[in-house]
Amino acid sequence: MSTARTPGPRDTAVTEPPRPAPPKPAPPKPGPPKPPLVFDDPLDRQSSDDTDAGWGERPAASGDSAADLARFLDEKPPHHI
Repeated sequence: MSTARTPGPRDTAVTEPPRPAPPKPAPPKPGPPKPPLVFDDPLDRQSSDDTDAGWGERPAASGDSAADLARFLDEKPPHHI
C-alpha cells in the first residue's frame, strides 16, 4: 500500500491563487426622457383613423390613359392578373 497522501479539497485551496473580484457593471446610460402621462379622455382627441389622410390619395389624373392603366395595374389584386 502506498503511503503517499492524496490531495483533497483543502490542498487545492492552498495551492490555487485567489480569484480576482468580477468587474463592477457600468452605471446605466440615461436614455431619452419618457413622455409625460396624459390623463385626459383619449376619445376626445381625433385619431389618424378619423381623417382621410394617407388613404391612397394620388395626384390629380390628367386624363391620360397610360396613367389610368398604371393605376389599374397598381390597385388590382395579384389573383386578378
